[in-house]
Amino acid sequence: MADNEKKDKEAQEAIQEEMAHAARGKSRWEDLWKKEDWWANWLGGLLLLFGLIVFWAALPAEAPQDLEEYEAVIEREEARAPFATIEQIRAQDAMDAIRARDHGLGPLLGDLIRRPRGWDDNPVDAFYLSEARAAEMREQARPRYEEAQQETQEALAVAEEAQAAAEEAGFVDENLNQEAVQAIDAWLDARAAEASARRAATVSSFNLVPSLILLMVGLGLFFSIGIYFMGGNVGKFLVGFPIVFIISIIGFFIGNHAIASEYGLSYVLWCIIIGLLISNTISTPGFVKPSVQTEYYIKTGLVLLGGSILFGLILMIGAPGIVVAWGVTPTVLIIGYWVGNKYIKLPSKPLNVCVAAAASVCGVSAAIAAAAASKAKGEELTIAVGLSLVFTALFMFLIPAFVVAVGMNPILGGAWIGGTVDSTGAVVAAGELLGPGAMYTAATLKMIQNVMIGILAFAIAAYWAIKVEREAAPDIELTVGAALKEIWTRFPKFVIGFIVASVVFTIIYEVMGRDIGDTIISDGVLGGWANPLRAWFFAMAFTSIGLATNFRELAKYFAGGKILYHYVFTQGFNLILTLVLAWLMFMVVFPGITEHLMEIR
Repeated sequence: MADNEKKDKEAQEAIQEEMAHAARGKSRWEDLWKKEDWWANWLGGLLLLFGLIVFWAALPAEAPQDLEEYEAVIEREEARAPFATIEQIRAQDAMDAIRARDHGLGPLLGDLIRRPRGWDDNPVDAFYLSEARAAEMREQARPRYEEAQQETQEALAVAEEAQAAAEEAGFVDENLNQEAVQAIDAWLDARAAEASARRAATVSSFNLVPSLILLMVGLGLFFSIGIYFMGGNVGKFLVGFPIVFIISIIGFFIGNHAIASEYGLSYVLWCIIIGLLISNTISTPGFVKPSVQTEYYIKTGLVLLGGSILFGLILMIGAPGIVVAWGVTPTVLIIGYWVGNKYIKLPSKPLNVCVAAAASVCGVSAAIAAAAASKAKGEELTIAVGLSLVFTALFMFLIPAFVVAVGMNPILGGAWIGGTVDSTGAVVAAGELLGPGAMYTAATLKMIQNVMIGILAFAIAAYWAIKVEREAAPDIELTVGAALKEIWTRFPKFVIGFIVASVVFTIIYEVMGRDIGDTIISDGVLGGWANPLRAWFFAMAFTSIGLATNFRELAKYFAGGKILYHYVFTQGFNLILTLVLAWLMFMVVFPGITEHLMEIR
């Protein structure tokens, strides 16, 4: 109990300091090196810059000419036939095989950031495979590989014959064209089966333990840079970091089991579950807590995600996303606040707006912004944050489960998650459970929604100055300057890194052209560096979510029925309105956007 009181007191003091800073309206340049949002930008940007330099240098000298030749074949075949011909598919395969991550330092970096491998009956196979065991596996897989090779050759012969018949008819006979398409599809299926058999028949020995140790040490030191400048204890952070990292490894390990992979039970779920089991049974050890840095890890990962989401995709999601995020958010906040005052009759208007903001925007960040703007008491903010954490923990599992159970389009499900689940980390976790396209949609829509934090902080501050505080005490006044400073103070700065990374990589991609851009950016910086690192950062963030969530401590926030009723009503209204508007935007008005997002892998 004493520990909880101490934590509440420290939280209240921190909140009061933030609100005092906002009221003073003073700018603090030291935020650039003392706040985790900015360190997420610096660290994420540094990783992207490093990757860009490494993989640009790794581009093979002959690659531009080869890519140009393959592109010419593709253009010729597209003009010649109304369907993807065998020659076109082979040329595209050759283009896809030219990847910057396969050259220069790419393979070394790939080995360093590798995650535990897939496994079935032998858990050791996820981390270590001896040469004797690899030889045994190759021998076992060889008959199937040879059989698959024969099936591919037979399917190719049928496809070539069907394509030749369609070509002889000038590609104008729809029946012959359709027969050719079906035969080529059958060849592609056989070829995919052959590729799977080839991987099993050519497996090599490996030992991931040394690389995992090096990665653990490297990431610990990497993140400790920000910890040092933010005033944290680097020694304590490094002592607890191995536990967070090892739990992340276990999450990947379980998620890569054959059964877990088959049912989509990814590392996201297991990292959170393991963390929850620890925090709600033996409790998170004190020496680990300095390394439980959920927002620090997730924000750095989201800056890397910005590089992956080329700005064209943001703009594409932006049309329906802006309508959903910016249409629902202020509506839910206003209605929630009005109902809390008029019908639920909460005794405190600052508490009312904190709960409404937490439910309508993005949980903790929005609640803090609302608390600063309305001058809420520390305990009022604590209640709003506590409720947000409880429902976030529930929604990150329940909404994806509901989406799957009813057969909802995953992109629609991702948009629903992005507009309703409070924490950015939980949004990414929940979206990941539905697939890459859903995760991209959820994260991007949440970014669009996060922009509302500053706007709503300004609106709440102005409302309090003009109406609420003038009614209670006419001599209290919030200046325009302080209100304007509030926008910048509360704006989530990591969103800047996300957008800048997206814009910069989009420009680089467009300047390089699609072919070179795919080779260096998509198949180099992102595929061989940023995306695997992002998965590690997300795993550590999901682990931290579990380790930081203790249901016994949060149970007290369910006390006081009015507050709970208020949050349930506001969040319920948010769920319904967001789903309706997301369905209208993504399924009715912009179905083409949804179809494109479904293709993201």
